[in-house]
Amino acid sequence: MTETTIEKNLFSRIFTTLKQAIKGDESFDYTSGSIKKRVILLAIPMVLEMLMESVFALVDLYFVGHLEQSSYAIQAVGLTESVITIVYSIAIGISMAATAVVARRIGEKDPVAAAKAGMQAIIIAFVINTIISIFGFIYAKDILLFMGASVEAAEYGLNFTRIMMGGSLCIMLLFLINGIFRGAGNAAIAMKSLWLANICNIILCPILINGFGPIPAFGLMGAAMATTIGRSIGVLYQLYHLFNGRGILKIIPSYFIPDLEQIKALVKIAAPGVLQFVIASCSWIFLAQLVATTGGDHGSAGYQTALRIMMFFILPAWGLSNAAATLVGQNLGAKKIERAEKSVFTTAKYNVIFMAIITVITLFFASSLISFFTNDLIIQKIAVEALQTMCLGYVFYGIGMVLINTFNGAGDTWTPTMINFFGFWLFQIPLAYLLSKYYKMGPTGVFIAIPIAETAITLASIVLYKRGKWKRIKV
Repeated sequence: MTETTIEKNLFSRIFTTLKQAIKGDESFDYTSGSIKKRVILLAIPMVLEMLMESVFALVDLYFVGHLEQSSYAIQAVGLTESVITIVYSIAIGISMAATAVVARRIGEKDPVAAAKAGMQAIIIAFVINTIISIFGFIYAKDILLFMGASVEAAEYGLNFTRIMMGGSLCIMLLFLINGIFRGAGNAAIAMKSLWLANICNIILCPILINGFGPIPAFGLMGAAMATTIGRSIGVLYQLYHLFNGRGILKIIPSYFIPDLEQIKALVKIAAPGVLQFVIASCSWIFLAQLVATTGGDHGSAGYQTALRIMMFFILPAWGLSNAAATLVGQNLGAKKIERAEKSVFTTAKYNVIFMAIITVITLFFASSLISFFTNDLIIQKIAVEALQTMCLGYVFYGIGMVLINTFNGAGDTWTPTMINFFGFWLFQIPLAYLLSKYYKMGPTGVFIAIPIAETAITLASIVLYKRGKWKRIKV
């Protein structure tokens, strides 16, 4: 066989795998065959899905960063997103429970039970988010003031926050239904729903912010309108594929009748899952408030700009690590523990390579990245410092994400919850406060605390992973 023939065959296999990953196929068996190929089949659409989720924040940041009062606008967007991480936390926690149960049932070759579990998770999410939306809409201004925004910034961002909080149901459903699809092994649908939502957001953002023809310029409020409409369209796309009866999950109306036993089982897994992300989110909220109170409007805007760019890189890595959750869940369901372990190692290796590359890019091109999103030189200076400091922990972030998803995919949601509690609340928050307030380092102290705490969290995760409790969890 000639070298040219070998190259052609290799290219053909790569192209076929990419095509299969993007197309998606719930009937594909992830409990047998090449682990590398299975990781790639799941990871590609999951990475693209999370990349699209991170694009939401960057698109908003780009357009509002060029408004006349950009420091107020960026601060309002960033602080609102920080609070909405609570919604993300609940959504991710419930979606992790759905992914774990659906993946386990699929591994056991019981798609009916998988479908029932997914629909019960939607019921739970709907009830919880109704309360959050009402509260967020009514107390939008108080939320911004609590987060450290000035009175002027809170007034400026009031309508933006109201729309984002009031429309948070679409955020929760987007995460949750994607979790159901991932558990079933069809990460491609999850990816496509985010692509569609983002395309709509990218088209609507400049139109609604700046105006177009008979459509008036809504300014900052237009960004919230575009994002909420885009995400809602993504949810409609998900629902279409969930109910069309062509996938492995066959949904019928009776699955939406509350099943208290199933709901209790899901809540048992989801509660610590929600708690682990609420713990992390509250830590990020505290850090945002700490930066706002020690660095003022420009310090807050700079930090929020850096954070949005950091999340643009972090979320795809989280998507890649999501492959571990599906593979671990399905292989534990099929009683293939050794294969589950190999899946974790392979996924972690890929994530380390990805995050190492991103670290280099961020260190050398931070200034160019930041200047694209804001013209304010003071904001740029603070944002560059924040981004270059926080990126020093990227490789550890990558490993930690895979291990957290391994625990969650196995249904062991309490282990990462305890890791987050000690790592964020008992280490990161006190360290950030000590550096920024006591040693008077201001926002710089917060920036330094972030990679130090994330590294410590990853080291703790490695120790607990090796103990192997996650292999024995029943769901």
